[in-house]
Amino acid sequence: MLRRLASTLLIFFAAFCSYARAEEWRKTYSIVGKPEMRVETNDAEIRVSAGDLKNVEAVVTAQGYKIGSGGVTITEHQVGDRIELNLHTPSFHVFPFGLHKSVRVELNVPRDSDLDLHSGDGNITVENVSGTIMLRSGDGAIRVNAGKGSFHIETGDGRVECRSIEGELRAETKDGAVQVDGLFTALDLHTGDGSIDAEARPGSRMLSPWSVRTGDGNVNLGLPDGFSADVDVHTGDGHITLDFPVTVESGASLRQNAIRGKINGGGELLEIKTGDGNIRLRRA
Repeated sequence: MLRRLASTLLIFFAAFCSYARAEEWRKTYSIVGKPEMRVETNDAEIRVSAGDLKNVEAVVTAQGYKIGSGGVTITEHQVGDRIELNLHTPSFHVFPFGLHKSVRVELNVPRDSDLDLHSGDGNITVENVSGTIMLRSGDGAIRVNAGKGSFHIETGDGRVECRSIEGELRAETKDGAVQVDGLFTALDLHTGDGSIDAEARPGSRMLSPWSVRTGDGNVNLGLPDGFSADVDVHTGDGHITLDFPVTVESGASLRQNAIRGKINGGGELLEIKTGDGNIRLRRA
């Protein structure tokens, strides 16, 4: 009896060790010019960092999965400076003893790179990359720290954070807070449910209309001194606070929950709306 129990425990221990051990896949891609990196995965976290590199380094770490047939499958393709990496993770996530299973994709790229990253379920983090950046997650937070260019961010469920970026930013989450700051030329922020805290640093300017909208949550938007715009501010249930003088022309509106007018002589349209929450337009 004891021998049978010991044998069973040994089998379970061996299985536990197998699942606990992480497997790793890595590859370095040689490039000539500006890389275009595309990653598609159904279930994995994606992390990207940048440096003074002449190549692209990719590392996939699978915790609790094997890499290969029956586990995490990886297909990759390179044509010139365009690199595509596709991963598929099995749908079974938890080992019977509660051991968590996960997959992580790590990329180290040149500072000047174009990125197109999509995870069906997983967080995405990008640091110090400048270029055309497209980040999409079905379920996960998205974070960007530093960089210049055009940023397009979408998540079905998760927080969006962008720090110290320069250029165009379009970010949307169906459910989650949005927190951004940078030197913007275009700004389009939307969350279905969550607060928005945004700061446009000195030097920001409107080359097209800006929009900041939430279905349910407070909006706090900071603008630099001398910023010019036509403003359309509305809350379904809340208060509006403006640190800027607003010129309300004939036919425009000025109410407790809605203001339309001009700041610093007017310019492109700045739309700020919440279905339920307070709005503050402050000096950055």
